Amino acid sequence: MAISREVKTAVLVIAGLLLIIFLFNYLKGENLLDSSRKFYAEFDNVEGLETSAPVTINGFQVGRVQEINFMNEKSGKLRVMLLLENDFKFSKNSEAQLYENGLIGGKAIAILPAFDGDAVAETGMTLSSSLKPGLSDLLNQKLTPLQEKIEKVMVSADSLITNINAVFDEQTKSNLRSSIAELNTTIVSFRKTSGSINAMVTDNKDKLENTLANIDQISTNLSSITDSIASADLAATINNLEKTIGKFDTMLTSIENGDGSIGKLLKDEGLYNNLEGASAQLEQLLQDMKLNPKRYVHFSIFGKRPGDYDAGANEEKDIDEQNDNKE
Repeated sequence: MAISREVKTAVLVIAGLLLIIFLFNYLKGENLLDSSRKFYAEFDNVEGLETSAPVTINGFQVGRVQEINFMNEKSGKLRVMLLLENDFKFSKNSEAQLYENGLIGGKAIAILPAFDGDAVAETGMTLSSSLKPGLSDLLNQKLTPLQEKIEKVMVSADSLITNINAVFDEQTKSNLRSSIAELNTTIVSFRKTSGSINAMVTDNKDKLENTLANIDQISTNLSSITDSIASADLAATINNLEKTIGKFDTMLTSIENGDGSIGKLLKDEGLYNNLEGASAQLEQLLQDMKLNPKRYVHFSIFGKRPGDYDAGANEEKDIDEQNDNKE
């Protein structure tokens, strides 16, 4: 039986329509020929997530984002439908995390599977959701404090430049120029002085060498003297000196205790009193001899015996003679 041309055309049109519907749903992430599982996740902000974005588990793509819709007008939350084409089992306590899929890869959703022994997640369930900071967010978190510090540094630098401009006025600049000119003059003078010193050293090179040789000889002699002193028997000398000091200390101790003639002379009060009395009597005797010499020395040409000594009469006579001498 021959098929008419109209039937063939109708079949081709229907097949084309079915193919278009299949491709359209496939591009949306829905495979009409496969029994896929559907899960949902709720987000406050999907941050540019689009349909057909990959859904991964441990980095392996297991499905696609099929739909993104508002839950209601009051909350503004977004409900994302995830179409999983893989039969991998995980707990209902698993988490759907929105993350950045590379620098230019857009957004994607990763299911963080939980293996806590709870019931297995079934199709149609809503998973808990979270947001993983992307590279731009991390950069913003790191750059924000750095930006604040840079702003503070810029403000400080601006204040510093302002202060420097205030300090380096025309008078200061003039003083700096004068100082630099004087420094240049000083350097020139120092260069001339250095040249004079070099010339003097060159002219007196032989004398300097002789002086250094003499200093070296003196150092050698001092070293020899030091060696001689070091080789001397200083220990015996010090021991003898210590013994002498010990004997002298013993002698001083004996004198202090009143032992010996010197000790008795210094410590015996009776001897001191006797010496003091004898000294006083000797002084009186010398005074009396000076005043009454006839009492002690007698001259008689004819051998006349001298009379008895009368101390009172002699004293009166001596007083009269002294008065006559004064007159």
